[in-house]
Amino acid sequence: MFISSSFAVLILAGLPVAFVLALTAFIYILSSGNVMLLQSYAQQMYGGLEKYGLLALPLFILLGEFMNAGGIGRRLMSVALAFLGSVKGGLAYVNLISNMLMASILGSTVAQITIMSRLAVPEMERTGYPRDVAVTITAAGGLLAPIIPPSMLFIIFGVVAQIPIGDLFISGIVPGLLMFALFILVIAFLGWRYSFPKSDPSGWPEKITALKDALPAISIPVLIIGSILGGLATPTEAAAIATLAAFFIGLFVYKELSFADIGPAFVNAARNASVVLFLIAAAQVFSWVITFENVPAAVADWLQSMTESPVIFLLMLNLLLLCLGMVTDPIPALILIVPVFLPVATDIYGIDAYQFGVIVCLNLTLGLLTPPVGTGLFTAALMGEVRAERISVLILPFFFAVAIVLLLIVYFPWLATGLKDLMG
Repeated sequence: MFISSSFAVLILAGLPVAFVLALTAFIYILSSGNVMLLQSYAQQMYGGLEKYGLLALPLFILLGEFMNAGGIGRRLMSVALAFLGSVKGGLAYVNLISNMLMASILGSTVAQITIMSRLAVPEMERTGYPRDVAVTITAAGGLLAPIIPPSMLFIIFGVVAQIPIGDLFISGIVPGLLMFALFILVIAFLGWRYSFPKSDPSGWPEKITALKDALPAISIPVLIIGSILGGLATPTEAAAIATLAAFFIGLFVYKELSFADIGPAFVNAARNASVVLFLIAAAQVFSWVITFENVPAAVADWLQSMTESPVIFLLMLNLLLLCLGMVTDPIPALILIVPVFLPVATDIYGIDAYQFGVIVCLNLTLGLLTPPVGTGLFTAALMGEVRAERISVLILPFFFAVAIVLLLIVYFPWLATGLKDLMG
């Protein structure tokens, strides 16, 4: 009770979540009178970062910086458009396909929305799409980032839950493809509703030219996913390989990345990674404290008194995650949820940790596109110069599609675990 009240007061005071987590743990230690715990405080923070899997995080962020500066995203979109042909709403489908390819490289929803807003929205508006609809489709495509490997949330979940990140990546493939298919149906509905224009047909010479130009760019997601699935590299090693590939492709193949861009790319990657890593370190101390106070056991007893059904537990968890995601960003929410609910899910209800991870990461990302916090929502509105309220209404069909995927994973766990089990 003391932990929750301290946490609430500090949050309402407007402190960053990382500081709230660290200070709550510190205040609890002082109030408990067990000052000997202070000797382990710094050690616990350091222990939260002393994990090999976390090396993948700054590497994937750096990969996104090189990819953005090197013109890789634009070429992925061009080849998708060339091969789609003359289809009603062709650019909308290309936007979604490009988002899926970008998700397999970036793994960050906000970064993906930022880049795709620059690439797709102006072109869609130029060819006759309503600007608000173009921005909405771009924002919705960002929902693929937490589930298409290499997901930043998967990396953090794997570290916090202490499960193999590579297996978690594999668990996200089938749900990601399922969500992509449902998004295709939503775009078809929007195309009928708003009379999307047809894309211009491309002849085989244009298709071949676009494919040749995009082959180096396509090699990056192939390197990441192929090396992990083939057992040739860990996610961290795959991130390093893909980052080097993006660097050389942007610098020597496309020649859009200059030596002057390298310094800012490293600085941006270091800045963004340090924010996340400090949050993880603070969360380690917080998790240590709530475990010391036996919070997970108390939550388990409370949930068992309400239901003994794993399905009902997951449905209740989805509602909790949806509410939590509306008021906080996914990473701090993930770090708060996992230490408390994962032991309950696996030990009490027998739920697979990978099924739990896919559900948590996918659900929390919805919060990026919902008010009042909605970082992704406001990023899309700012980049697309459209009111956030308008996007929040237009994006509802995509939310329903994600809800369907979440329900399917709840009722059919093999959608998240089957491919991993099949590959051994």
